Amino acid sequence: MRKIVVIDCFPETVEAYRNGYAIVAVDVIRATTTAVTGVALGRRCFPVPSLEAAVPLAAKLPNPLLVGELGGSMPYGFDLNSSPADLESRTDIHRPMLLLSTSGTKLICGAAESQAMYIACLRNYSATIAYLASHHPAVAVIGAGSRGEFREEDQLCCAWIAEGLLAAGYDALDARTDTIVEQWSGAPVDSIVDGASAEYLRNSNQSKDLEYILTHVDDLSEVYRFEHGQVIKHAEELLLIR
Repeated sequence: MRKIVVIDCFPETVEAYRNGYAIVAVDVIRATTTAVTGVALGRRCFPVPSLEAAVPLAAKLPNPLLVGELGGSMPYGFDLNSSPADLESRTDIHRPMLLLSTSGTKLICGAAESQAMYIACLRNYSATIAYLASHHPAVAVIGAGSRGEFREEDQLCCAWIAEGLLAAGYDALDARTDTIVEQWSGAPVDSIVDGASAEYLRNSNQSKDLEYILTHVDDLSEVYRFEHGQVIKHAEELLLIR
């Protein structure tokens, strides 16, 4: 069987990969990094696609930690911006995290119920490659995008994952995928510091998150999946909302 990988961008593109594809959601700055960091620490994580979806879910969760951003700013009533650095410093691991972002959580929540949706960032890209290569013959690696742009940090992470799959015997679905992989192959992680997302973090006094992302690369050997409304370490027992 021919194995294929494609790189795409924006939550709306998930629809094009409904049939037979595993989806990998990538939002390095910052939703997928925040989700992976929270779950790696032992916190339950519930992404939501919109503020409207957040309200009823928050009412169901026991004392939830409301984490997120819309347009880069923390929504009114939330506890924390979408900050992996701030999240790691907290000790209230028992509180489930409701996670909202402008485009990253919309992407995560966009897969069909029966479709495999994986959560990836720079922290777990190698583990994600290894698992996908042995379980899914068709993979769409999708960057969340921001303000109509396929941001540098997401291109880099998507390219690294796709490059790993190409090395494992996959074919690129299109020329664009090949071009993005070639552009970022061998690029150092600090290539992303000149991008618009990194500039926003610096200008808004959130450089700690940029530093966190740059210093936490491939440090997790775990695969993360979105199932039944929450992000879990793949193969761990799913604890549903009660």
